[in-house]
Amino acid sequence: MKKMGDMLLRNENFSEIVIGNTAIVRAMIEAGTEIVTSYPGSPTPEIATAISSIKSEKRPFYFEFSTNEKVATEVSFGASVNGHLSTVFFKSVGLNVAADSFVQLALLELIGGMVIILGDDPGANSSQNEQDNRHYAEMTYIPVLEPSTPQEAYEMYIEATKISKKMKMPVILRLTTHVCHAKQKVHFKKYEIKNISKQSKFDKKNGPYIPITSEVFNMKKNALLKLNEFKKLTSEKNINKLFNNNSKKGIITMGVPYLSLLDVLEEVEDKPDILKLGVVYPLEEGIIKSFLNSHDEIKILEELDDILETNIKRIAYDNKIYTKIMGKFDINEFIGEYTPDKVQEIMNNTWPEIFQSININKKINVPKRPAQMCPGCGHRSAFYAIKKALNSEDITVADIGCHTLGYLPPYEMGEVLLSMGHSISTGSGLSLFNEKRNIVSFLGDSTFFHAAIPGIINAVFNQHNLTLIIMENGTTAMTGHQDHPAVGSNFNEKTKEIPLKKVLEGIGVENIFEVDAYSQNKLFEIIKKTSKIKGLKVVIAKHPCMLKFTREQRKKGTYKNRHVFIDQNICNNSNYCIEDFACPSFQKDDKGNIWVHEDLCIGDGSCIQTCPTSAIKPKNN
Repeated sequence: MKKMGDMLLRNENFSEIVIGNTAIVRAMIEAGTEIVTSYPGSPTPEIATAISSIKSEKRPFYFEFSTNEKVATEVSFGASVNGHLSTVFFKSVGLNVAADSFVQLALLELIGGMVIILGDDPGANSSQNEQDNRHYAEMTYIPVLEPSTPQEAYEMYIEATKISKKMKMPVILRLTTHVCHAKQKVHFKKYEIKNISKQSKFDKKNGPYIPITSEVFNMKKNALLKLNEFKKLTSEKNINKLFNNNSKKGIITMGVPYLSLLDVLEEVEDKPDILKLGVVYPLEEGIIKSFLNSHDEIKILEELDDILETNIKRIAYDNKIYTKIMGKFDINEFIGEYTPDKVQEIMNNTWPEIFQSININKKINVPKRPAQMCPGCGHRSAFYAIKKALNSEDITVADIGCHTLGYLPPYEMGEVLLSMGHSISTGSGLSLFNEKRNIVSFLGDSTFFHAAIPGIINAVFNQHNLTLIIMENGTTAMTGHQDHPAVGSNFNEKTKEIPLKKVLEGIGVENIFEVDAYSQNKLFEIIKKTSKIKGLKVVIAKHPCMLKFTREQRKKGTYKNRHVFIDQNICNNSNYCIEDFACPSFQKDDKGNIWVHEDLCIGDGSCIQTCPTSAIKPKNN
């Protein structure tokens, strides 16, 4: 059986079917990347999965999960100005966290080179929005390469490192969800084995690295000059590709929309010409001017915002090009992924004489499947108890993590959500001039370290009145069970634990309660008690992530198959297990009888205490 780690280290030309995130790791190795940092988040966590498949003693670069995206960016930046080729990768909204440092990068001389991999998420498959991070690139003068396929992701990463090292500037490799997860047979090349230099090359003479007012304008000018040089450099590299079908109609596109367009064109006879952009910022004006001048009509097909459209129309205006340019026709073209059916609809609206309308009879109606917490999840048990303890008028504040699902029925815990770690501060704001409604904010343990500590300090400092419930499950569960500082290990080795309670004590929180999330009665009493205490109260509701726990037991061979069952002689169909506790293991047959789906049930028993007639019982397997 092939092992991913061995495949990634093969030092020869070869081909392998991999996802885009895996192809990126091989590109890191071939490019001689020395430092890689990240904070986990979809759609890029499989990059770390691929890295972890390489035994640490054979791994040709250093990798760490930092405590948040800003820290990860700064570690990568520090490595670069010390002469190391570095990379930082994270999810789309992670750039918002990193932004305070990220916006400075283009102003500075990155002598080792630095590539920023962004996992943008059109369609908001796993994000709270579908922000288009090309806006950040324009604001910060950082160029962007955008692949359509895993093969291109591999090739463009290597190209990005070469440009970054040569020009000592940051380069963004913008991936989108389907490029990260698409599978393709990728052709890899032999690489030169290099040992990481342990010589520190940092020298302030390479700077300036202190952006005080007297330096800022020269630093900005230098960043803009580099951007112009980048245009010249990439125009010689054939990253933008022209596909000629001898048509007077042309389409300018990029990334995944290009692949969807190819699908749509399979049924089109008079195919328009295509200009596929791999460099999406700054635009290569020469090839765009030539494409505009050689066509009567142009359609710009781009996912999310109209950034290409705006810049291409500017190019046409400045150069007195009178070709008809069609961008987005309505707001629907700003929203969602450009899947083949969406692209067909857009192209039908553009050129109905060429593109047929969608045959609605071909549409497949897929039943809705609501998101669910896993069977045995401690969050479910906690939400069940907390809901019973709160008054209907109390306000609950959600945060990012598996526990976000608590906003769904039947729990309905969490009524407002902004970003990672916001809940304590948003809750503080809700508590002002609010004497009758209790405020309860939720937070995950990984998010505690990521972005919540300043908000907790603020709540102590300004004496805000609310209850914070930290749902401690001992991992960063939602993105694939990465370690965090309280776990006692990092990506590479065992470390000293940083317990949440000690951190809270250290920053001055006086009312701290710890409880097992399965202990519903105890948790109920604690929530009742905290509602009578003024100031900040923190409840640590802990229980290990049962998905991770059972997986680890299976690996060790210690897993025991446990289930519960419904004693039909006792059950009175009160339905608390289904309607209030809502573990997906409980099912109802055609006669209304409740039964337990043993493929889902893990026999954790957290449900037993919810049944008023004690009809849920452990099964002797």
